[in-house]
Amino acid sequence: MRGVVQRVSRARVTVDGEVTGEIGKGILLLLGVSEDDTEANADYVLNKTVNLRIFEDNEGRMNRALTDIAGDLLVVSQFTLYGDVRKGLRPSFVRAASPDTANALYEYFVEKAKTVVDKVETGRFGAMMDVELVNDGPVTILIDSEKGF
Repeated sequence: MRGVVQRVSRARVTVDGEVTGEIGKGILLLLGVSEDDTEANADYVLNKTVNLRIFEDNEGRMNRALTDIAGDLLVVSQFTLYGDVRKGLRPSFVRAASPDTANALYEYFVEKAKTVVDKVETGRFGAMMDVELVNDGPVTILIDSEKGF
């Protein structure tokens, strides 16, 4: 499972003009699911996401986690995180999970997130989404449950 963590001052997702998720200060997480992922992979990415010390403390250092600041979490599914461009110019998505498998793990991730974060919002799985964000910093961190980076 792969995640792109972006520290935001605000973010929102719309589908066909309808806002499906909107947050204030917190994390926008773009989440990709691979064909080999399990609930353990989702747990790993969730734990890393909510506990990353990427928010400033009173001294201006990145030393506080999402859970420390009671921040919001917006989770957006993004299978293209498994796009492989090592060969040619057209991405291959063969490592991305099938929609049924990916949706089940995405839903699992969101439900688990709700047990540790007060406000969890989402996009709409499988939909064409418009994602708007104000990246605070900018701070962007990559997480890979296979620990490839």
